[in-house]
Amino acid sequence: MIQIIPAQDRHYSDLGWLKTYWLFSFGSYYDPANIHHGRLRVFNDDIVLPHSGFDLHPHDEMEIISVILEGEMSHKDTMGNETVIRANDVQRMTAGTGLQHSEWNKSDDPVKFFQIWILPDRAKLKPSYDQKSFSPDLWQNRLALLASNSKQDSIVQLNTQASLSRAELTGSKQLEIIPQSGQSAFLYMIDGEAVINGHTIHPRDQLRISDESALQIQSETKADFIFIETPQ
Repeated sequence: MIQIIPAQDRHYSDLGWLKTYWLFSFGSYYDPANIHHGRLRVFNDDIVLPHSGFDLHPHDEMEIISVILEGEMSHKDTMGNETVIRANDVQRMTAGTGLQHSEWNKSDDPVKFFQIWILPDRAKLKPSYDQKSFSPDLWQNRLALLASNSKQDSIVQLNTQASLSRAELTGSKQLEIIPQSGQSAFLYMIDGEAVINGHTIHPRDQLRISDESALQIQSETKADFIFIETPQ
């Protein structure tokens, strides 16, 4: 089954310094029919304006992933990490038993990024951190794994049974994705458009996928997207 949610049906919030689309219930937005998809609990499409950001705040019992599209964020946390997260970086925090962190745009340009939360498989994990930089060449015309619980040095390590991948098809290209059995899949079109199993998908549209044996993705000019799998 494929549920298509068009871009205009996302929940928009304008906090002045933060322009954000919430794909699932978050903050002041609550819809009991839109809490999660599988273990994917949060997917926020954020723009943080220059010289603003998230002050120190707590998290626990969540796998938190940030994917930076444009700009850079300064990160600081109570685990002792003090880093800069730049375009094409992927960051993961395992909040576990509890941590606090801040994210701040200290530059003169907006930061565009995705904030993704995945429910953990196990409670009371020790808080931990991982971050890696990727070249966009990696996902040109192929599905590239960026984060997973598989033990690969080249990707961000997740402490839950989930995976995050990205692909950018250029020109007239076709890609087949075989979702893992028993997993819930989620696709978010960053830019461009594609025909997926007969449905035309536009920028910022989302697909919530379950029990599909294959996804046939056809682009004509460009299709840049994120693909996430989690347990159902």
